[in-house]
Amino acid sequence: MKIFSLVKNGFVFLAIYLLFAGVYGQVDVPRKTTAITYPLEETVFVQFRGTTRFPRMKGEAKVKRTARNGTQIELSVSKMPRPFELGRGYATYVLWAISPDGQVDNLGEIKRRGFFEFDSKISVTTPLQTFALIITAEPHFLVRRPSQEIMLENLNPYTISGKTISTMPAIQYFGNSSDYFRDSRTPEIAEIDYSKTPSTILQAKQAIALAKFSGAERDAAEELQEAVTLLATAEEQWKAGRKEEEVDITARRAISVAVKAESTAIVRRQAREKRNEQARNDAEIRQAENKYQEALAQIEELKTQLNNEIRARELSERDVANSVNQIRDLRAENARLREENTRLKIEAENARKRLDDVEKEKQAAIEEKEREAKAAQLKANASELIQALRKFGTVEENTRGIVLTLAETYWSNPRTVAFAPAAVNRVAELGALLSKYPDFRVQIEAHTDAQGDPQTLENLTQARAEMLAERLFANGVTGGRLAAKGMGATLPVAPNTTLANRAKNRRIQLILTPNI
Repeated sequence: MKIFSLVKNGFVFLAIYLLFAGVYGQVDVPRKTTAITYPLEETVFVQFRGTTRFPRMKGEAKVKRTARNGTQIELSVSKMPRPFELGRGYATYVLWAISPDGQVDNLGEIKRRGFFEFDSKISVTTPLQTFALIITAEPHFLVRRPSQEIMLENLNPYTISGKTISTMPAIQYFGNSSDYFRDSRTPEIAEIDYSKTPSTILQAKQAIALAKFSGAERDAAEELQEAVTLLATAEEQWKAGRKEEEVDITARRAISVAVKAESTAIVRRQAREKRNEQARNDAEIRQAENKYQEALAQIEELKTQLNNEIRARELSERDVANSVNQIRDLRAENARLREENTRLKIEAENARKRLDDVEKEKQAAIEEKEREAKAAQLKANASELIQALRKFGTVEENTRGIVLTLAETYWSNPRTVAFAPAAVNRVAELGALLSKYPDFRVQIEAHTDAQGDPQTLENLTQARAEMLAERLFANGVTGGRLAAKGMGATLPVAPNTTLANRAKNRRIQLILTPNI
């Protein structure tokens, strides 16, 4: 009866512990796994796989859902490593059931057997029908969320009859990503302690450390001290050679009380923060009331100033009445002068506009003549330029302008931005040539074949276009004339089905257009 009461109290503390999501000691992050729907009255076998860190781990479960007893799980695991090897804060293993809606249920502790790698079994029942099973390393058996140290996950199920079992991939649940496991205050479990100390005592130490990590030393000191006392009692019982069951009960009480201390600390901290918030609100209200009184005083002062201004205005109105006649005469004179001034301004503005129109027509005629001369010169230069460009590649003239196509041989290989050694001097010569024709803009467009990821190809051609622009700039072509664009494989000149066609598509085109 006493044991039942202790277990009952442990579940009460666990329920309180699960209620509060904002725990410093335990932080939730989303994870995913695969759930299995277990049919009624059908025995299903499920294999488990270990993580890449511990690939030797294995597990198998026999699962049967009955109308009377729910879903019964008999799980066997082997080659389980010692929990403390996973890092600071791990003392045991816990089996979890995860439903499709993200509900995470702690099904029970997988107790260690032996000192080194061990095998173990657990038999539990859950009311769930569709769920995933995972095994994680944990600080103690009453944790509410699985840690990130997942040891085993279920694989696809099978039955002796060969019946297909429904699964739900990628269901999401929340796992624990607390800083507790990386905190310097988290107790480390030495190998000698693991080999000699009962597992529940090691878990109680972790539960007490978690409570301290969540602020129990300040906000739940009495409950924390009770857990510390129970842990000390369990250690004394163990060192005195008491029965393992007696030591286990005391240590588990210490874990339950430590969990209660942790959740109590959260409640009290939240209450304190709420009181502090209320105090701040009261202070703000008092400050607002003070400002209200100051505003009333300012209103009275303004009323006094307004009365003084009214009296001053009455005196001014009498003075203004004496000046009205003089102002009326002056306004009439001013109106006449304004009309005369407006007429003169209109005449001057009309004369200025006529002069501007004449100047604009003259300037337009000059500019048109200059454009015609420049166009004629550019046309003459274009023929000369086309002949000079044939040295560097294929040249044609179309609606876009003069188009110089540079072959793939300018680059050291099809997927690099480095010039071939023989092409470096040719690019320098091309830059020197283009610098002599400053009236032509140069649009550089780099193309390649379709072999590869489109974004990677676009990045390659953009880099090539910019590299060529930099070399031309370095050899005398001003930056304002240059524009570089990587076209990727979007504009092939031939289908990308043969080596020869792909070689044709790997090209750079310089489009020269007159800057008139």
